[in-house]
Amino acid sequence: SDAICNFVICNDSSLRSQPIIFNPDFFVEKLRHEKPEVFTELVVSNITRLIDLPGAELAQLMGEEDPKLPGANSTASGFFRSLMSLKRKEKGVVFGSPLTEEGIAQVSQLIEYLHKNLRAEGLFRVPGNSIRQQILKDALNSGTDIDLDSGEFHSNDVATLLKMFLGELPEPLLTHKHFHAHLKIADLMLFDEKGNKTSTPDKERQIEALQLLFLILPAPNRSLLKLLLDLLYQTAKKQDKNKMSAHNLALMFAPHILWPRNVTANDLQENITKLNNGVTFMIKHSQKLFKAPVYIRECARLHYLGSRAHTSKDDLDLLTSSGSKELQPLKSQKRSRLDSCHQEETQQRTEEALKELFRHVHNMPDSAKKKKLIRQFNKHPAALTPGSDLPASPAPRRTRSRSFSGLIKRKVLGTPVILERKSRDTTPEPVRVSKENVQLLQKCGSPAHMSQAKLKSLEGQKEESCRHMRARLLSKDSSSL
Repeated sequence: SDAICNFVICNDSSLRSQPIIFNPDFFVEKLRHEKPEVFTELVVSNITRLIDLPGAELAQLMGEEDPKLPGANSTASGFFRSLMSLKRKEKGVVFGSPLTEEGIAQVSQLIEYLHKNLRAEGLFRVPGNSIRQQILKDALNSGTDIDLDSGEFHSNDVATLLKMFLGELPEPLLTHKHFHAHLKIADLMLFDEKGNKTSTPDKERQIEALQLLFLILPAPNRSLLKLLLDLLYQTAKKQDKNKMSAHNLALMFAPHILWPRNVTANDLQENITKLNNGVTFMIKHSQKLFKAPVYIRECARLHYLGSRAHTSKDDLDLLTSSGSKELQPLKSQKRSRLDSCHQEETQQRTEEALKELFRHVHNMPDSAKKKKLIRQFNKHPAALTPGSDLPASPAPRRTRSRSFSGLIKRKVLGTPVILERKSRDTTPEPVRVSKENVQLLQKCGSPAHMSQAKLKSLEGQKEESCRHMRARLLSKDSSSL
C-alpha cells in the first residue's frame, strides 16, 4: 500500500512539479461503485453496532420495506399539506423533479453565489422578491446561462429560491429510509460512572453514526448535502454579521433536509426537537461528517490489496519485462506484511467488540438476564473481560519419585512407604542372646511388650545356642571314653 503513489510516470514536464493528491477514501469509493452489496453490508453492520434498529426499521434502512412515516395514515388534509402536494405535481427540469446531477449543477450556481454574499442580515430568513425569484426559477429550469453577479438579483432572492428547490424535491435530502435512524442517533447519550444514561449527547458516537449513514446515501443526495452543509457552516461562522446561528439555520432547513414529506409540525410532535437539534449538530460538525471512519477505509483497502484478482494485464506485462524473479521476494514480504496486518486488525476488532459487550452488559438495567451475563463474565474473566491480563499458569507440581521396590513392598505388605522407611531406620542390630538372657526371657511371662520379629529372632538364637551346648557335651563324653 505504501508503493501506490511512490512512482508517477509523466512525460509532460509541466505537470511534474504539481503536487500529488491522494484521496484517503479512494478504496472506499472504489468498493462502493464496484461492489455495492459488499459495501452496504459493511457499513450497515457498523451502523447497527452503534444504534439499536429493530427488524422493521433495519429493513426500511436497507430498502426492503416501505418506510412507515408519521402522518402517513392521517386523514386530515391541512392547507399546508395540500399546498405542498400541488406544488410537487408541477414538475420542471430542475424544480420538482427527482434529484439528478444536472439539477445539482444548476443549483450549485446558487450555492456558489451565496458563498460570496454571506453577510446579508437575515439570510435564509428574510424572503426575497417573488417576481425576481420566478424569473430565476424559469431560467434554471430551461438551462439558460445566468449571471448572478450582474446585480439583477439580491442574495435574499437566491437564498429563498434554494430553499424552494429543496422543498419541492419528492423526498427530503436525507431520504425517507434514513428517518428512523436519525431519530436513534439523537438518543445517543453519555453514561455516568454508575452506568446510568445522562442527558449529555455522545458527540463522538453521533459523528461516527452520521459518517456511516452518509456513506449509504444515494450519490446525488450526498453531493448536494455536502455542498449545502458547507454553505450553512460558513453562514453560521459569520453570524455576527448575518444574525443567523447554526440553530436558526437548522429551523429553516430541517423541514427540507430531514422532515418527511407532506407532514406538519403537529404530525411530528415529540420528535420535532430531536430533528431540529440533529440538523444543528450536522451544521456544526459538517467538516467531519463526509469522511469515512478509519476502520471502513482499512477494510476497503484490505479488500483490494489483499487479493490478486485485480492485477491488470498491463501490470503483468510490466512485471514480466522488468524481471519477475527479482520482484518475487518483495511480493512475499508484502503479502506477509498484509497477513500480519490483517491478523492484528482482527485481534483489535475482537478486543473492541469485547469492550463494547462489557460496557453494554454493565449499562443494562438490573435484571435476571444481567446477573446471568455477569456470572458468565466472572467465570471466564480472562476471555470475556476486556483489558484483563491472562492469569499466570500454575507451576506444575513435582511428583515425588517412587522406587519400584517400594511399590512392590506397599502392594505386598499393605503398609505405607513412610512407615516402612521408619521401620527400616529403626531396625535393631542382631543381639547375641546368652544363657542368662534366655533365662531372663523365660522368667518374663508376658511377651506382649516385644514385637513378633524380635521374639522369633530370640527363639532362633536360643535353639542355636542349645545345639552348640549339646555338641560340646557330646564332644566331652567322646573324649572321656
